[in-house]
Amino acid sequence: MKRVAYSLIAAAVAMALTACDGDDGAQGATGPKGEQGTAGQDGTNGTNGQDGVDGTDGTSGKDGVDGTDGTDGRDGSYSVPGLVRIATVPAGAEVTGLFLSQGGDLFFNVQHPNDTNTETDNFNNTPFNTGTVGVLTGVNFNNLPSNIPSAPVPASTMEQQTVVSAIGQYQILGQTGDKFSQLGDKGLAGGLGVHYSISTGEEIIKNDNPDFNGFIPVTADSGYLFTNWEAYPGGVSRLKMSKSTTGKWSIEEAMMVDFDGVKGTAANCFGSVSPWGTPLTSEEWIVWSAVDTTQDPQWNNPAETGNDTMEALTAPDFPNPYRYGYIAEIQNPTTDTPDVVKHFTIGRYEHENSVVMPDRRTVYSSQDDTGGVLFKFIADQPEDLSAGVLYAAKLKQDSGLTDPAVTGFDISWVELGRGSNAQIETWIAEYDGINTSDYVEGQTSYLSVADVKAWATGAATYPTIENGGGKVTAGKPMDNRAIFLESRQAARQKGATAEWRKLEGISINHNRVLEAVTGQDVVPGEVVDKAYMYIGIADIDKTMIDGEGDIQLSARVKDCGGVYRAHIDNNYNLTRIEPVVMGSTYRSSLTGAERCDVNQLSQPDNVIVMEDGRIIIGEDGFQENNTLWLYAPKQNN
Repeated sequence: MKRVAYSLIAAAVAMALTACDGDDGAQGATGPKGEQGTAGQDGTNGTNGQDGVDGTDGTSGKDGVDGTDGTDGRDGSYSVPGLVRIATVPAGAEVTGLFLSQGGDLFFNVQHPNDTNTETDNFNNTPFNTGTVGVLTGVNFNNLPSNIPSAPVPASTMEQQTVVSAIGQYQILGQTGDKFSQLGDKGLAGGLGVHYSISTGEEIIKNDNPDFNGFIPVTADSGYLFTNWEAYPGGVSRLKMSKSTTGKWSIEEAMMVDFDGVKGTAANCFGSVSPWGTPLTSEEWIVWSAVDTTQDPQWNNPAETGNDTMEALTAPDFPNPYRYGYIAEIQNPTTDTPDVVKHFTIGRYEHENSVVMPDRRTVYSSQDDTGGVLFKFIADQPEDLSAGVLYAAKLKQDSGLTDPAVTGFDISWVELGRGSNAQIETWIAEYDGINTSDYVEGQTSYLSVADVKAWATGAATYPTIENGGGKVTAGKPMDNRAIFLESRQAARQKGATAEWRKLEGISINHNRVLEAVTGQDVVPGEVVDKAYMYIGIADIDKTMIDGEGDIQLSARVKDCGGVYRAHIDNNYNLTRIEPVVMGSTYRSSLTGAERCDVNQLSQPDNVIVMEDGRIIIGEDGFQENNTLWLYAPKQNN
């Protein structure tokens, strides 16, 4: 809007005009300047103009096309520092049979993979659809660098159905049923992992569960590989092998070890090789639980069908349960006819495996069950496990701690008693003739809980049947058979800790322990001043988290498990157990269920210790593809 201002301007103008005809007069003097006139008033403001009319809205543009939805992200996870995925096994399989030879060869097995697996890798050209024994070739695990790459979590079908490794190539040495026909009379007439009746020779089962491997060297590049087959009945195979300059192995002879002389064997699980070069195979026969202290053995119940294959093994005789559930030593292992000795002295329970210390006398054994016990046996003589004293561990949990990742236990040892194979054999023989016709509901033909309690309290005689005693011993003078025939119940009644849940593989590195205990320079380039035995725990569950007894942990890692280690003193005695690395759960964003993290441990089954102190862990977990892990524990505490 414009405004117009008006002002009045006054000016005085002097003008001289002459009207006559006379001469002009002289110019007069200039008069004074007139005064400034008064300023005029400002004019009034003009009227505001009217607002303009709004313009019309433009036409709206068309909506753009929706973008494509992104793929769902994976559940988050956290990788444990130092935990490296060396390999994964095919769908449905466990990682079993970890064994590191003196030459640095890492053997491991693919146990019970899915029989629907059809994929093969370029190296083997064989599907992993049955039990498989194998080895990683092209790498020396006794001379590994510190920065090993980590294999991926399998994604493609090929990766999910084969062995995928970060280093080396997995060579199949044999699979369930292989006869090695190309070897002629040095092959197998029946097949690898096939078991037969002792009396009739008829086939009972084809075992799909290869477990422990133990390699006995003959030269630097040859030897014998012993493999456990875990089923009812069980067994052990032996492959004579040699290695080429390229690292590939060739099979020269195959056999199944003859266990008929000890009435066969049951569920050969993990194991070890003794310091004197004999395989120790572990029987994981199921024993009645010590958790339920009112439950008596009823092996000969005609309604029990779980023992049918064992009955087929010994038919027409009924199997004596007290002949199974021990550590068996394969003596003279490289001869044409190896000898098998069951060491009743180490106790009868669900053996996962045993480890002999460098003193060649002290043996530790783990019990793979709910409410299990950690046992120790000290032989009277080195390299002779036929006589000695059996002990059971008593634990004291760290005060104020419950989280499995930080909670340790001090160990004391409860002496159970002395025994010899010969003496225990006489007790076992008393149960040989029992069969289903002897079964009476509410009674037991075997050792009862009341019998074991009577032994533990120092009774002079066994209780009568009316007082809960077993038929064989009722009213007889007391002896020590409970220690070796019902070892878990005996340990429990004597106050030992019977609360482990799936106490799995135990392992030492012989040279590292020997150096730490004796001070000898055994491990080149290493200074080892602390000795440990490593322990795999598949489940930290049930009796370990029930809030009762000696073990009262939280359920934070529960089904995922973890690895512990036990301190070894100068007398090869275990003094303390502490956590090393634990699995971890997370809650799935899709289902809400708790799951074990794929980048952490999931039910470690077995563990072995390398020369440089790193450990190798095999999983028996919930993952679609179980993992073979490498882990570097802290060694300075």
